Amino acid sequence: MSTGPPSIKYLIEAKIEIHGVVDKNDVVGAVFGQTEGLFSSEFDLRELQKSGRIGRIEITVNVQGKKTYGKITVPSALDKYSTALIAAMLESIERVGPYNATVKIERIHDLRAEKRKKIVERARAILYEWEKSKIPEEDELMKELEESLLKARIVELGAERIPAGPDAEKSDELIIVEGRADVINLLRHGYTNVVAVEGIKIPEYVKSLASRKKKVVAFLDGDRGGDMILYQLHSSGVRIDEVARAPYGKEVEQLTAKEIADALHHATPIEEALKHLKMPRRVEKAVEVPEEVKRYVEEVREKLMGVLLDENLNELKKVPVSELAQELENYKDQVKYVVFDGIITQRLVDIFSGRGDVVYLIGVRVGEVAKPAENVKITTFNHL
Repeated sequence: MSTGPPSIKYLIEAKIEIHGVVDKNDVVGAVFGQTEGLFSSEFDLRELQKSGRIGRIEITVNVQGKKTYGKITVPSALDKYSTALIAAMLESIERVGPYNATVKIERIHDLRAEKRKKIVERARAILYEWEKSKIPEEDELMKELEESLLKARIVELGAERIPAGPDAEKSDELIIVEGRADVINLLRHGYTNVVAVEGIKIPEYVKSLASRKKKVVAFLDGDRGGDMILYQLHSSGVRIDEVARAPYGKEVEQLTAKEIADALHHATPIEEALKHLKMPRRVEKAVEVPEEVKRYVEEVREKLMGVLLDENLNELKKVPVSELAQELENYKDQVKYVVFDGIITQRLVDIFSGRGDVVYLIGVRVGEVAKPAENVKITTFNHL
């Protein structure tokens, strides 16, 4: 049975400014020409279009005076990481014809999230109409449905709008879980003092909220993902008193009322939980670096880029993270600071191991670093 092309998940929207008068075809040529060969053939835009993983690229241009302004939209059926890479490739376009050009990503729409939102809104409307038209014998059924919906009501807290139960702020105790689905399951079974971290980047609001509680329990999945969240909570300085885990191989969102109660009842002190945590030992810590170095964090964050600086804070080179190790080999005798949107690995540490002076590696997080080097200072964006 034949299958159709992959469904579009994301829509990249970018604006382009060109310091000269060009037409649409010139922009099309720049988009395909200047992104070709940057990475492996699997990220060639023409090949991606042929396979349906990238949809029709729409380009509009508008000449104003001696400049041309335009908009580029790229539909993507790739995963979010590959889509982000395509977006970064667009921003690497520097010329259109003989003229300098600048491309800036304005937004990446998550089309599936927007579709889900519309579905949920329609479901609410259907429930409302259903309730209005219910007959007396349906009263009991509708009451159960309403109670279920009430238990599953989620609030959003802090600037990060993190999902939580309605009593997360008011209760003296707090349960920290991994995601929205975990919050919903705990609410379904009557636990309203719950908040989710939604990924390995711990929201600042969770740190603040936990610091104000008498007791904080981290309730995590029984897999490596749960290990990673616990490691990140601890590394980020979140106050945790006890750790509860779902049974091995299960997720919190799947648990029954009894399994939830058993897991919370058998929660262990954080110190005991950390002893059994199979994660790399913590080698990153807060370090002092010049303010000029800290400013590069926002420049590379979420762009899959890195910047190399010498001891005088001169910029040696900006490189894609995929080429970082190779470029560090070329510049290893000149580099003092490496700021990059990626994971600090043993390979990067080994490049500078044994060098006489100190080198700073500043990344998003630390991977498997079994052999730290005395002269290599490791820290993450969150620890600056």
